[in-house]
Amino acid sequence: MYFCIFIVSAIVFRLRDITDPTSSPSAIKEENPYHHLRITVTSGGCHGFQYMMSLEGASKIDPEEDTIFEGEPDAGEPATAVGEAKVVMDEPSLELLHGSTVDYTTELIGSQFKIVDNPRATSNCGCGTSFDVSD
Repeated sequence: MYFCIFIVSAIVFRLRDITDPTSSPSAIKEENPYHHLRITVTSGGCHGFQYMMSLEGASKIDPEEDTIFEGEPDAGEPATAVGEAKVVMDEPSLELLHGSTVDYTTELIGSQFKIVDNPRATSNCGCGTSFDVSD
């Protein structure tokens, strides 16, 4: 089965900045501890499932279990960093997030990666970290 997610330009720029080898103290890409954003869905939260996001190194990717999505800057926008904008998901999480949008938001209280417009979610909690799906 074919699964997709949408990656907005804000997350592309933020991930490219985080994974930029020049931002690593060693300035060697293989040693930069941040290679991609992993998104998983676990049981829990106030609505049954919760989004979990973490920055990981390249060694954490399992080619047999994971799907890698790579975002590109919008045409005409300058690339400000040389890192990569990779989002990694395992298949069970991807089944629950198929058609969702991954975003990076900045607000007065801070900035965060977040899932928006999850078509599988029938309800969400107020903070946006947990959701429910219909059977």
